[in-house]
Amino acid sequence: GLTVNMLTLFGLILAIGIVVDDAIVIVENAAHHIEEGMEPKPATIKAMDEVLGPIIGITLVLMAVFIPASVQGGITGQLYRQFALTIAATALISAINAVTLKPAQCAMWLRAPSGRKNIFARAFNRVYGWIEAVYTAIVRVLVRHVFAVMLLFAATVVWAGWWYLRVPTGFFPTEDQGYILASVQLPDAASQARTREVSERIDDILVDTEGVSDWFTIGGLSLLDNSSASNAATMFITFDDWNERLKQGRTLEAILDELRADFGQIKEAVVFPFAPPAIRGLGVRGGFEMIIEDRGGVGRDALYQVVLETVEDARSQSGLAALNTTFRPGVPQLYVDIDRTKVKTLDVPLSSVFSTLQAYLGSAYVNDFNKFGRIYQVRLQAESQFRAEPDDIRRLEVRNRHGEMVPLGTLATVSKSFGPQTINRFNLYPMASVTGEPAPGYSTGDALQLMEQIAAENLSDQMGYDWTGMAYQEKKIGGEAVFIFGMAVLLVYLVLAAQYESWFIPWAVILVVPLGLLGAVAAVSLRNMDNNLYTQIGIVLIIALASKNAILIVEFARDIRARGTSILDAAVEASRLRFRPILMTSFAFILGVVPLVVADGAGAAGQRALGTAVFGGMIASTVLAVFFVPVFYVIFQSMAEWWKRPKRKSRESIVVDSSEPVAAT
Repeated sequence: GLTVNMLTLFGLILAIGIVVDDAIVIVENAAHHIEEGMEPKPATIKAMDEVLGPIIGITLVLMAVFIPASVQGGITGQLYRQFALTIAATALISAINAVTLKPAQCAMWLRAPSGRKNIFARAFNRVYGWIEAVYTAIVRVLVRHVFAVMLLFAATVVWAGWWYLRVPTGFFPTEDQGYILASVQLPDAASQARTREVSERIDDILVDTEGVSDWFTIGGLSLLDNSSASNAATMFITFDDWNERLKQGRTLEAILDELRADFGQIKEAVVFPFAPPAIRGLGVRGGFEMIIEDRGGVGRDALYQVVLETVEDARSQSGLAALNTTFRPGVPQLYVDIDRTKVKTLDVPLSSVFSTLQAYLGSAYVNDFNKFGRIYQVRLQAESQFRAEPDDIRRLEVRNRHGEMVPLGTLATVSKSFGPQTINRFNLYPMASVTGEPAPGYSTGDALQLMEQIAAENLSDQMGYDWTGMAYQEKKIGGEAVFIFGMAVLLVYLVLAAQYESWFIPWAVILVVPLGLLGAVAAVSLRNMDNNLYTQIGIVLIIALASKNAILIVEFARDIRARGTSILDAAVEASRLRFRPILMTSFAFILGVVPLVVADGAGAAGQRALGTAVFGGMIASTVLAVFFVPVFYVIFQSMAEWWKRPKRKSRESIVVDSSEPVAAT
């Protein structure tokens, strides 16, 4: 039931690197045995005996790591689920291909090298042989200094955790979607004619703005508070194609900055452009929206005063930008007080009074008609010159049930008053919204924290605040991310514990996760990005990919240990044998992620966020894990054997001391 969207496409791009992993492991191992003199078919059979366990383990880990994410509720779960199911399906198909087609292909196509290799192959093998020898020597030293290595690992874990908490947070990066919106707000009760004049001035600015292609204006619509008002207008501004304007440096941020400066010259109105939300339906704009609520019934004037103070304080903060509120409690209005006693006395239907006011002052739908192949609506409304003064309302006439026309002035009194343009509620409380966005160099997480501090200082006990739109989802996802990471690690541990039939050995795999986290956090920080949903999806993927490399070493070390080799020698030999396939699979995946890291154009922000986290995490988990995993294996294999040793001795003593034979169980 999924669609081809950005998240499923991200999963397919990353799957390119994942789908070849199992095949690389099998082909490399079979080629290794062929180079040692075996025939292709026996070499393939032996290779499959050695790597079948790791392949199954890797596949189960890749599928298990996304289970918590895929069953998560809410919009976060929907976003995780599409990516998770794509990766899990890819891993399953890759494993099926690896254990069915790949062995047959290896037996048919692999052959022992014949003749002298070309100069490139000889040079490459010479360099790789030197790197492998140095690596093996380093591992041999590390496994003999376990305590020092674990101290270094503990420092690395603390560093990774500290750095992760320091990274600014966000929900979704602002995407260049090829268009922006602009909200136009004139003084309260300004006429549509004045709004039209300001819109024409904006048209002149947009004509001269490089990178803008088309736009259209909807007069009388205030998009930010979803209301109709004569003093408001909303503009949809589309850009030139990405390929054309990005070559000239006309990014979304550059165009927005220029338009804000130009629109600031219009003194008759407040005009502010903004990017749409990254996910349609989560608010009407990017950035954040805070809802200030009147929970104690203090009144709209007190609410307005608090909103003004909040906006002014927020504008003084360097981490906040584009602060605005559309709440106005003092809009000039006309109050029509209908004398219902007179209405009844003069036998005038009350509905006729209201429909007359609606038709003359607002508008009334009549019908549709066809002309020139198009359908047009007929709407009834008085000309503007006949509804410009309060006396125009008094001169309106309404028909009573006897067919007589009764002036509206005899039925109602018209007086001037002040009130809000619209009365909105949030959680049943009267509310006012404050919108804004983080300043350049700050994340949305920083902006939300600043706004919460300002609200705590300005709001009384009878008022409160809530978040909505993108900001609400960002605040909600903070706790969910910790749950998803924890459950992913737990499921990986349980899968490995079931496969290894040990509670100790899986820790040799699990402990590589902080190494991948360090790389992901470092890459995100160095590129001045925030920890958003794409980054967290990448970290979940890193949990599986980092475990993959560790599984290759641990599985081979267990097999070598089972043949009677010492724990230290088994760790060193397994590391040497698996060094080449680890590098091959890791760099195949890393190179497959590079297009995401350097992406530009439509959807580039999300691609860069996900690609950067995975790229950095994979490099760190590859470079560091090949040194730490052998040490982890030595520690936990020793612990596992120590745990079993007392039980074995106890059973042996029972057999020796008993005068009767005891059957083994």
